[in-house]
Amino acid sequence: MTPPRTSSPVLVGRGDELAALLGAVAAQPSVALVVGEAGVGKSRLVRELLHRPEVAPLRVLTGFCQPLREPFPYGAVLDALRTVGGLLGRVPLSPVTGVLRPLLPEIADRLPGPPPRPEDPRHERHHLFRAVREVVAALGPALLVVEDLHWADDGCRHLLRFLMADPPPNLTVLVTYRREDAPGGMGLGSAYRPPAGVTGVVVELAPLDAAQVHDLTAAILDVDGVSTEFAARLHERTAGIPFVVEEMLRALRDPDWRLLEEVEVPALLRDAMAERLDRLPTTGRRIAQAAAVLGVPASEELLAEVGAVEQERARPALTHALHSGVLHEASDMRYGFRHALAQQAVYDTLTGPERQRLHLRALSALGNVTPRPFMQLAEHSRRAGRLADWLRNGEAAADRALEVGDPSTATRLYQRLLDEASLTPSDVDRLAVKLGQVARGGIDQHDPRTTLERLLNDRRLSRAARGEVRMNLGFLLIRQFEGTVQARMQLEHAVEELTDRPGMAMRARAVLAQPFIGATPLAEHQRWMRVVDSYIEACEDPEVRYSLLANELGSRVSIGDHSVVSELDRLPATSADVETRRHLARANCNLADACALVGHFDLARDFLDKGLRLTVGAGVPFTESTGQSTRIHLDWYSGNWGSLVTRAGRLLEEYRELLPVASESSLVLGCLAVARGEWDEAERHLEDSGVRSVENSITPVALGGFAALCRLWLERGDLARACAEADRGLDLMRRKGVWAWAGELAPAAVDAYRAAGRVEDATKLVEELAAGIADRDAPLAHVALKVCRALVAMGRDDDAVFLLQDARRAADALGLAYYSATLSERIALYGVESGDGSAVAALGEVADRFDALGASRDAARCRHLVRGAGVATPSRRGRRGYGNALSPREQDVARLLAQGRTNREIADVLFLSPRTVEQHVARVLRKLGVASRADLLA
Repeated sequence: MTPPRTSSPVLVGRGDELAALLGAVAAQPSVALVVGEAGVGKSRLVRELLHRPEVAPLRVLTGFCQPLREPFPYGAVLDALRTVGGLLGRVPLSPVTGVLRPLLPEIADRLPGPPPRPEDPRHERHHLFRAVREVVAALGPALLVVEDLHWADDGCRHLLRFLMADPPPNLTVLVTYRREDAPGGMGLGSAYRPPAGVTGVVVELAPLDAAQVHDLTAAILDVDGVSTEFAARLHERTAGIPFVVEEMLRALRDPDWRLLEEVEVPALLRDAMAERLDRLPTTGRRIAQAAAVLGVPASEELLAEVGAVEQERARPALTHALHSGVLHEASDMRYGFRHALAQQAVYDTLTGPERQRLHLRALSALGNVTPRPFMQLAEHSRRAGRLADWLRNGEAAADRALEVGDPSTATRLYQRLLDEASLTPSDVDRLAVKLGQVARGGIDQHDPRTTLERLLNDRRLSRAARGEVRMNLGFLLIRQFEGTVQARMQLEHAVEELTDRPGMAMRARAVLAQPFIGATPLAEHQRWMRVVDSYIEACEDPEVRYSLLANELGSRVSIGDHSVVSELDRLPATSADVETRRHLARANCNLADACALVGHFDLARDFLDKGLRLTVGAGVPFTESTGQSTRIHLDWYSGNWGSLVTRAGRLLEEYRELLPVASESSLVLGCLAVARGEWDEAERHLEDSGVRSVENSITPVALGGFAALCRLWLERGDLARACAEADRGLDLMRRKGVWAWAGELAPAAVDAYRAAGRVEDATKLVEELAAGIADRDAPLAHVALKVCRALVAMGRDDDAVFLLQDARRAADALGLAYYSATLSERIALYGVESGDGSAVAALGEVADRFDALGASRDAARCRHLVRGAGVATPSRRGRRGYGNALSPREQDVARLLAQGRTNREIADVLFLSPRTVEQHVARVLRKLGVASRADLLA
């Protein structure tokens, strides 16, 4: 007898979605994201895609993420590559692919020998990513499918982001995930935008509507149709989720539609699975129940041992479970459920004693596995009610996750353990401290914060542990928007609670000594600095000393302390001890940030390279994230703007909740937008740089935000608003008292004051700046002082041009590309006004410099001034025909059109006449093949 259908033989209601995926596969390189809730049909859609003839020429690589995975970074992607050995050898592989040999023993004989371990540990992960990319590229046209990405480890997400950012030309990457279970609702852990040249598609799977449920039902039951009433009721009961529809129909032996009226959806699904289990022989039910308890695909032997089925009877029992559709083969010789809902439904059929007995058997069966699967052991211990085992295995799993660089898994495990009401005070102390330590080095802010805040009111927590927990909470708060004021309060309270642990208390003081936060006066920070410095001098514990130096050295460099340079050799290059290496990573990244603030840019890059190398494998993603934001700020200063908007945007998307990273990224994006004349975008980003909540800001970043806003309004001709932003920024500067950070704000403020006729204010500011940095090691601020003096001299002093030239030489010495160009513009303008015939040509050359940077607004302004001088000065790069490609000017117009700008607004930004803009717009629309501006915005 032919068994009844358990699923539809045809795909129902997903035609457009399948077409979108086929389109992506046909347009390699490409990326496809399939998103939907549990049971909505993601896997079915992928299976349908894989059976299409269009996909047949592709090499399909499939990896699955599991909910109870052991910590194994990159696991799903590496699993997808285990069977490709026979396909390698057609093209030579570079030595870098040898790094995969220990990770992929199945194909090790097809890979080159392991390359020498790089001196720079930071390159190890990059080498692995490059190796995976090269191996995939060597396979020819390929489709990489990673299912259930919401269960992936951080390493797997990072590897996939690397592949998706620059996929081989022969690759399509397709991932499926549930938004509700993914970090931040994003399968990759951060928003993804396909780069230029890569086809990208996001397929959102919604539940089926009533008509689609009707068609699905008819296909499964193999009938021409069902009643509209039945389909509507089935849709209502199942919410249109295809898997639940299938399970419902599977339970109906006869077309008795009255069954629909008797059971609600959750119970319905459980009863459907229960009925199918009842049809199995006893041994088949035990195998299925064992699979439900194990929670991950398992071998026949493990299922038999957990289900207490004799080995000779296990295979027939498993065969029954497979033929009935209860289980399916998830991978080679490993068996589980087709869907998590099915696994949960079978699990729910077990009574409490039955579940406990099976979990105990699973504990016993897994106890002899090597390496020990601590994650699974922890879960079975918890569900079996074995608190001591749950605590031991859960803590071991969390510790192991930290060792392999997966702090997010460790954080979740420590939190779950701390939710146990029966923990002893010593357990609470130990786990609370571990949670705080991993949380302060990670990037998951809000969940750990909630747990740490709750623990402070837990009476089981000792005073000493409470102080450390409070300190770690302060470390978290200081990174959060609107959290810095509360952070200082928590840190000061922690110092009081840690009186019996002076080394730990000093770590809180070292953070209080950092001058970067809010408007707290420098004098207060220096009071803490002196205490910390004295302790460091007498400290004999190297781990404590390095942890304090990690903050203290950067703090002192950032305020222009001359004496700190001689102390930098107190830091070793690296350490075999992981904790010490974490401190050294933080120290170098903090020093890089501090050097960038004051203008020691070459030193900043050196420290940054060292710091980021040390973060590799150290489990400190927060430190790594701050290093990345320092790098984009350095690129802003140096004029390395080619991909800066994209890089800063990605950084902002990934770390939006982290105040130091998000505000600095917003500042860079805002400054770039000002240089391009994108006023609305500039305002939006600069609002997030800390200028509207200075007490909860990263002070030097907020000062940079005020400077950029001042330049924005000055460029737009609103002198009152430009001066208002300058006034607010200088109020913060004066309250803070760190004039070493005036490198951007002071010139912008003097320029605004001078233009508004506030000459006395400009002169006073120059005097304040000179006094404030007189004994400070702050190259950027000293360049700013030269600029300010030149600006004040303009129009009333014959030496102004010489002062401008001196300032430009100082800017060039620091590698300040944009600053040098703006000073060159002023020098050229001074020449034009003085009748210097060569000045107009010099102004045209400055326009070319701005163009090369990407400062299109500044370039347009210079060319407008050249036209105003009545001299034709062609670009030094010459003119060329662009055919159907957009010219640089047309690219500027297209970018502004895409932002919804009117012709008049475009004319204002680019210093063109409305008629000229109208002609450019017509050419842009023609070349892009769109009929109207509305089509361009669609």
